[in-house]
Amino acid sequence: MTADITPDRPALRSWLPGFIALAAIWGSSFLFIKVGVEELHPLQLTLYRVTAGALTLLVVLAVLRDRLPREPRVWAHLTVVAAFGVAIPFTLFGYGEQRVESMLAGIWNATTPLIVLPLAVLVFRTERLTSRRAIGLGLGFAGVLVVLGVWEGIGGAHFTGQLMCFGAAACYGLAIPYQKRFVAGSAYSGVSLSAAQLLIAAAQLAIVTPLVAGAPPLPTELSIEVVGSVLALGALGTGLAFVINMRNIRVAGASTASTVTYLIPVFAVLIGALALDERLNWHQPVGALIVLFGVAVSQGLIRRRGPATPVGLGTPAVPAVEPASQR
Repeated sequence: MTADITPDRPALRSWLPGFIALAAIWGSSFLFIKVGVEELHPLQLTLYRVTAGALTLLVVLAVLRDRLPREPRVWAHLTVVAAFGVAIPFTLFGYGEQRVESMLAGIWNATTPLIVLPLAVLVFRTERLTSRRAIGLGLGFAGVLVVLGVWEGIGGAHFTGQLMCFGAAACYGLAIPYQKRFVAGSAYSGVSLSAAQLLIAAAQLAIVTPLVAGAPPLPTELSIEVVGSVLALGALGTGLAFVINMRNIRVAGASTASTVTYLIPVFAVLIGALALDERLNWHQPVGALIVLFGVAVSQGLIRRRGPATPVGLGTPAVPAVEPASQR
């Protein structure tokens, strides 16, 4: 799934529509979260979203005549990935968007690679740190400080909301190298592993949600906008988006497919501005550009001409076994 073997110059029209569609789906997820938390507790929204995504991927499995994993060891590792790659970050984005703009949440999602790299190097030992990666990492975290606007002081609900969104990205940063280390070598398909991951996350949320937020309301008690948002987050943002991403990897190659990370914040900002009339402070988009530049440097997309240096870590868009949805 993750070999950086790119087809020989694939025609642009063969993968570009799916590439843009994926960026738009994942970028719009932050709008749907914003709408959903207006009537649902963040945990309730995540429970509904994950359940819808799991059902979608089970249908895909049936169509493909695939099956869920059968090894207990795989299910044990997926339990960790389900918590840190699905249940916790989805919920944190919900809590965060009760306090910040949806477009800002989309910007924070782009910081995920900055967390992946140090954890992959220091904790899971799946990558090694080079001077280029260190420079990119430094630039990226400088961009994080600019997005936060630390010179304006620390505190308040808006600042707390930003930290929650950053915490969600940090969870992805933990889940990605973990699954690369412990799950990537399994013989099961990506759809099979993702479906199992979502089923586990749904079970985890079904236990925690009633204890923290109470029983979720019936769909008939929700507005049509919220029901539509839940279905969009689950069926589109998790199920359909995963299938599209797998096709992009197959047709264009993992390296090209991974660059969707750079388009997601663009769509999140545009959709937030057009649909919700949201506005950003000047330093937030500036910081986002610095973050993306740092990520590009750390991944070798921007470097001086010369002998190629070893590059191992891609972006969270195409890890060995991608979290069911990072958006």
